[in-house]
Amino acid sequence: MAEPGRLEIKDVSKRYEVAGRPRLEVLQRASFEVEPGAFVSIVGPSGCGKSTLLRLIVGLDREYQGDILLHGERIAGTSLKRGIVFQDHRLLPWLTLEQNIALSLQNSDWSAQRKARAVREHIELVGLVGFESAYPHQLSGGMAQRAAIARGLVNQPEILLLDEPLGALDALTRIRLQEEIQRIWRVEGVTMIMVTHDVDEAIYLSNRVIVMNADPGRIVRDVEIELDHPRDRAGTRFAEYKREILSAMGEYHRAPEAAAA
Repeated sequence: MAEPGRLEIKDVSKRYEVAGRPRLEVLQRASFEVEPGAFVSIVGPSGCGKSTLLRLIVGLDREYQGDILLHGERIAGTSLKRGIVFQDHRLLPWLTLEQNIALSLQNSDWSAQRKARAVREHIELVGLVGFESAYPHQLSGGMAQRAAIARGLVNQPEILLLDEPLGALDALTRIRLQEEIQRIWRVEGVTMIMVTHDVDEAIYLSNRVIVMNADPGRIVRDVEIELDHPRDRAGTRFAEYKREILSAMGEYHRAPEAAAA
């Protein structure tokens, strides 16, 4: 198992060139730290820079101001140390589940035996034993996302990044997968950073919730979630955290105006 990643985001800003307009600032001086083995969620309205920040952490975009450090070293490009799971599972339709997971190890210097063992172990980890030879079209949405999580973890990354990983699923499947993600996080001990629009999901899964707002994208609150697992979604303290986070996002400020309209 790889050492869990310690991540530092220091005054990170990002601007895009837009034809005919001044440079558009989508991220402004974002700063926070993620301790090894933590589960941190980033929430906020559309356009606040959540997914942009995740792309920078992955290393898909190097054009930004500030620093993103993993174990004190600046991130410069993609790396096997950082796995990612998207909203769309992105399994290749012509490969079996086993082959899709093994694809993440294509550039690894592990032996063939170690690769095969890692694939088996992670298929078992996500509860898909018996479906090794199934193709993506033969899997349910929840099963395909579990396969995507296994693919993101199979090379033992220091950080697993999750970009709205459950956003395309129905409500019941989403709740079940939340339980699975929590179990996998405890077993693997990996640092997890998740972008989500679902405040309940963020509170249920996370040690901390980073709250962002838009125009420009910026961090407005850093909330420590001090609740024992398993968490009671209907509990008083859970509701208090939700109110605090929604208020920071501006939801409660907009509600009276919406009602008046």
